[in-house]
Amino acid sequence: MHAVSYTAQWMAAARAIESERDDALYTDPLARDLAAPDGFRLIERYAGGGLLPFITIRTKFLDDRIGELRSEPAIRQVVLIAAGMDTRAFRLDWPEDTVVFEVDHAPLLAEKQRRLTELGAEPRVDRRVAPADLTGDWLPELEKAGFDRSRPTLWVAEALTFFLTEEQAAGLLETLGSASAPGSRLALDILGRALLRSPFSKPFLDRLADDGTPWIFGTDQPVEFLADHGWKVDEVKEPGQPGAGEGRWPYEVQPPERRGANRLWLLRAEYVEG
Repeated sequence: MHAVSYTAQWMAAARAIESERDDALYTDPLARDLAAPDGFRLIERYAGGGLLPFITIRTKFLDDRIGELRSEPAIRQVVLIAAGMDTRAFRLDWPEDTVVFEVDHAPLLAEKQRRLTELGAEPRVDRRVAPADLTGDWLPELEKAGFDRSRPTLWVAEALTFFLTEEQAAGLLETLGSASAPGSRLALDILGRALLRSPFSKPFLDRLADDGTPWIFGTDQPVEFLADHGWKVDEVKEPGQPGAGEGRWPYEVQPPERRGANRLWLLRAEYVEG
């Protein structure tokens, strides 16, 4: 599989570990099988720095943003960008008539489908895959799978912007905007720039770089960054805050006025340019 699928594997391993807790914030019964062959080894390799609790908190945050579709009947089209081994189509309750698209590299999606078929897993929603190279023009492949630009969309970009340059992250936002009907929304996570320079994070970041999956992009002004590229943020959280894993984050939540703090951003936004 493509090298970035290392991320898909250790994220699946993290979801499996969370699912087996007595106080799990969510349950992903497929995650353990989808984490093979390297997911649990990589979790140990990347241990520390709050990785496991962050994946859990982020997963729950994005699950909840998807859950809001029940009160937003105009949105019945969801696109999971760089879907990896995500199983939301199989484990969440979806409003009737929703279509969920999973976009990722063809070899990864093929391997995922092979495993899901072996497990006898059945999606709980109209699930469609769009094999595409996310470094190129991938919207045509999404449209081949049935995506309709005229319908409002919820875009979910989980653990994606970390691996992009600033220019690529900006291009991603603009690409999503170009295919967004009025009322479209976006849920995603972004690193704080300070975290990428922090001595606290360096051992973890060095291991990622050694494995060919370096974290590259971060910003300490995520609201402004999204606004510059057509998206108005209406919710921004950090791990440990109410609605974002309060009680499950092992570190003190830093006050917003503290400059240079290590931050991880969880955001919801609406497209405002067309």
